[in-house]
Amino acid sequence: MRSPLILLAACALALAPAGAADAVGQWGPLASPNPYLGPLGTATMHGDAGSSDATPLAGPGPGDVSVGAYPLAAACPTLLQGSDGLVVALCTAIAGQAPTVQLLDPAGGGPLGGSLAALTLVKGSLLGGVYAYLDNADRLVVVDGDRTLLRVAHARDAAGGWRLAVESSTDLASAIPVGDNVTGLVPDWSGNVWFATGNGLVGLVPPAGRAAVVALPAGEQVANSISAAPSGRVAVATTHALYELRAESGRPEVLWRAAYERGRARKPGQLSWGTGSTPTYFGPDTGADYLTIVDNADGRVNALVFRSGSGQLVCSQPVLTKGGAGSENSPIGIGRSLFVASTYGYPYPAVPDGAGQAVPATAPFIGGMTRVDVDDTGCHTVWENTVRSAAVPHLSTVDNAIYTVTRLGFDTTTPLDGYAFTVIDPDTGAVTSSRPLPGTIINDPLQTSPLVTHGRQIMQGTVTGVLRIN
Repeated sequence: MRSPLILLAACALALAPAGAADAVGQWGPLASPNPYLGPLGTATMHGDAGSSDATPLAGPGPGDVSVGAYPLAAACPTLLQGSDGLVVALCTAIAGQAPTVQLLDPAGGGPLGGSLAALTLVKGSLLGGVYAYLDNADRLVVVDGDRTLLRVAHARDAAGGWRLAVESSTDLASAIPVGDNVTGLVPDWSGNVWFATGNGLVGLVPPAGRAAVVALPAGEQVANSISAAPSGRVAVATTHALYELRAESGRPEVLWRAAYERGRARKPGQLSWGTGSTPTYFGPDTGADYLTIVDNADGRVNALVFRSGSGQLVCSQPVLTKGGAGSENSPIGIGRSLFVASTYGYPYPAVPDGAGQAVPATAPFIGGMTRVDVDDTGCHTVWENTVRSAAVPHLSTVDNAIYTVTRLGFDTTTPLDGYAFTVIDPDTGAVTSSRPLPGTIINDPLQTSPLVTHGRQIMQGTVTGVLRIN
């Protein structure tokens, strides 16, 4: 990540298979790289600052795959790859549920149960141990349970091994009250580190200066990560509304607010009462013309598309009409297309404190995915399927393929259900290949996001560690 990001993006495309340029052109642009993030496609959970869940990197493709495992005794929702090729994982330990940074070699295991080095952080909320990013110096940027913004670096130690250490820290205690925790953070294109807390504070930390916050309306919580666009705008979705903000004189300023249908209660297969989406920037001109989330309406849910900057509603399009009506996942967004995957009924082992009871308490996990395209007159559904995605799907523009892990078995889930590495044609929604993965409950991906590496691999977090698929 010490190399210019534009060169990294160019190298990724130069090494892509024949036809890659056509695939990128077909889908439209990704937003310009954020100079304060690591390599394009691998520096955030959702690939980039705009949470597109689309990548210019190639994956394993639809053929046979081999699978390796990193048994870490931890659930690992955040997997990021730096310029040196090593993978930095933010995991939650099974014992004690403390957030732990793990350093992994995507070419193989390590001496510590698959890890090259580990560093335990101060525990916060359940969602406070999920979201982080890699900056342009290969450092993990995360806020711990003590409300401290950390930059965690990795380096060789005197014995030739690896170590993880906090290289710098910023105390946010004056901006975040006791009992509140950061749930999402992202840098903007000016170097401000933006964050949102579970109790509805949105703040920024300037490169040189003190943190400043704005409080969103009482009762609104933030249960997902946040996103940024090259325009300097930042998107935050609460359990009631979608917001777009910008920095004004070193402080966050709300540009607009759009309420959405949040339904009568939390649905089974979601972690909060409201949208399950991290807001996604996408669009045909700048790669960040539009902003989308999925609502939590009763009966059926809708993909909502807004114009970035004005907040104008472009469309509200019903999605997942063949599957379960609810999604905890960030939509894929690129060019004029967005893709939504259902998580309705997914059996999470735990939900955050204060999430409330699900109504109904449980439901079958039917699955389902929908592609919606946007044009000047609104939106229309291109296809729907009944794929039972158990992870956050990612679109490779190089491969023209959607990668995910699907859950096997019947709609009524059991701990004996298996999983499969699955490739989907984004043009038609058809499954092009599905390869069974080893294990059952120990390899549950828990609807977490895979990492498409610079080496054509998929690194997928599970409830007990990480799988490597190549």
